[in-house]
Amino acid sequence: MAKQDFYAVLGAARDASADDLKKAYRKLAMQYHPDRNPGDKKAEAKFKELNEAYDVLKDPEKRAAYDRFGHAAFDGSGGAGPRPGGPGGFGGFQGAGSFADMFDDIFGDLMGGGRGRGGPGGAGRGADLQTRVELSLEEAFAGKKATLRVPTAIACEACKGSGSEGGAAPQTCGSCNGAGKIRAQQGFFLIERTCPTCGGTGKVVKDPCKVCAGAGRVQRERTLNVDIPAGVEDGTRMRVSGAGEAGLRGAPPGDLYVNVMVRPHKLFQREGANLYCRVPLRMTSAALGGAIEVPTIEGGRAKVTINAGTQTGDQFRLRGKGMTQLNSAARGDLYIQVAVETPMNLTKKQQELLRAFEEEAEKAGDKSSPESAGFFAKMREFFEGKS
Repeated sequence: MAKQDFYAVLGAARDASADDLKKAYRKLAMQYHPDRNPGDKKAEAKFKELNEAYDVLKDPEKRAAYDRFGHAAFDGSGGAGPRPGGPGGFGGFQGAGSFADMFDDIFGDLMGGGRGRGGPGGAGRGADLQTRVELSLEEAFAGKKATLRVPTAIACEACKGSGSEGGAAPQTCGSCNGAGKIRAQQGFFLIERTCPTCGGTGKVVKDPCKVCAGAGRVQRERTLNVDIPAGVEDGTRMRVSGAGEAGLRGAPPGDLYVNVMVRPHKLFQREGANLYCRVPLRMTSAALGGAIEVPTIEGGRAKVTINAGTQTGDQFRLRGKGMTQLNSAARGDLYIQVAVETPMNLTKKQQELLRAFEEEAEKAGDKSSPESAGFFAKMREFFEGKS
């Protein structure tokens, strides 16, 4: 029985673009896939026919030969010569490759790209590492160059990371031809696994380095200088690209993640870029007012004017005296939170003075404590209403 024209099989014009051919193939392959048509021999035959047609037309050289010689280009009766195994057949590894290509073509675009058949795809990449650095609030404000000692795997100096004695380059793995994976066909399913010979790297070492036993890396403690930026917050996670473990036999290294912990401060509490400082005031200072000095995060002092009659909970803001903002020259503010302190352990003289103050306040109508006077007035009205 004569084979149908490959373009007709795909329902595409002879001048169709590669993208149009792929779309036509993908649509029909999904329709006639055996998993969607279990036990349907016609669908199975159609699926094989589609696979064979697209295997030829997706390749520019094969397509050119087909356009010139037709089917004779591949069956041994025409100018292009025989092609062992036939295009897209299911009888051997060639068929498995075509089946894998079908999955790449159907699902590769849907998933944001194919599997990248050009190589092992990052096999042997070094592991990512994590470490922690503790800072004082002052160091978080100013930034710091931290020296970290990290146990890790580094490239072997003896073989320059190649894993081969004398630094010779590893050879392409003969089992997977450098792909890092081995494919095997089982019915309509393609089984793909990591190559056991090269461990997925696509390369093998014939004469392993005696220092690293062919791994291309050795265990060492590495010292790193990491710049902690000014304004960093507690819980920040920093990534140092390429500072993780060295990869196997020259593969890319992993990354180092630095977790920042800022220790609590004795005087300041931090909220974002703002700082809060609780300042206890003597009763007399709060009542009479005046000026006090408060600390600043950079180690200096700032003067704050306290208004007469200041109460517990009142706040005074010092603009631009807070934390450095990350990646900015701007700073937050410093808030002074007042807590009026009640005198304790009074001397006899102090008690007499306070009693005299209380008597004078009562004579003046208790105007010195309006909130207290107002509360007790409301309380009297409440109880009088109950009687």
